[in-house]
Amino acid sequence: MSSIGYLGPPGTFTQEALESKFPGEYENEVSYPTVVDVLLAVDRGDVDKGIVPIENSIEGTVNATVDTLAFDTELLIEREAVLRVHLSLVARKGTMLSEISEVVSHPHATAQCRNYLAERLSGVKITAANSTAEAAMLVSESPRPIAAIASEFAARMYGLEVIESDIEDHHGNMTRFVVVGKGRAPHTGADKTSVVCFIRENRPGSLLEILSEFATRNINLTKIESRPTKKVLGEYYFFIDMEGHVEDPPVSEALGKLEGILRKLKFLGSYPRAQVEIED
Repeated sequence: MSSIGYLGPPGTFTQEALESKFPGEYENEVSYPTVVDVLLAVDRGDVDKGIVPIENSIEGTVNATVDTLAFDTELLIEREAVLRVHLSLVARKGTMLSEISEVVSHPHATAQCRNYLAERLSGVKITAANSTAEAAMLVSESPRPIAAIASEFAARMYGLEVIESDIEDHHGNMTRFVVVGKGRAPHTGADKTSVVCFIRENRPGSLLEILSEFATRNINLTKIESRPTKKVLGEYYFFIDMEGHVEDPPVSEALGKLEGILRKLKFLGSYPRAQVEIED
């Protein structure tokens, strides 16, 4: 029986992405409290696959996902999915906006609603939760007049009422999710490849040396980000997404060259590119 772990509890955007983008593909869906817990569960073999958020169009990279893949597991990205995210202010039935004394949500969600919170709920306490669904669950269990920033999917699951919908500050808010496992995805002709680059030493031209291997082969990079190595202040690694599959000669040649240049090149998978649906 195939199983997949997801960032829980039930009602998260991660579960919504799983059920809307890969409906019925996994017989057993298991929720975990954090992104790290999901990834480590797959690495241990507790579940076959895992799905976690990796990037949001407003707040950027989900650092826990990238860092855990870079340092703590040998997992590979096998698929990706992009979900358009709409956020709502939700509370127990009968709660008025003027009564709300606290708003609970995941930090990425509250950050995506900064303007709304400043304008409509100025001075209200903001409390962090591990996920938007956990926030909804906590609100459903609290006797106090508190609210959560969550999806309508989560509001229905926990019997909450939507006070105001679409409260995100920017239209086009999307989150990218990745399905990870221990296998390599086949070549499709419309793929992406993700790698982590650890340079030998911090010196002028180190990044240019990496980028030139892609530029000379006309490989389009769709993402490049530096992240601290967590060892020495000012020492970074580079997380890179590119178009193409590792079986494509330009990609394989570039990665081969980088293996000779870098202290370490960690391959995180080649997988089909997700289709992004544009709303009118």
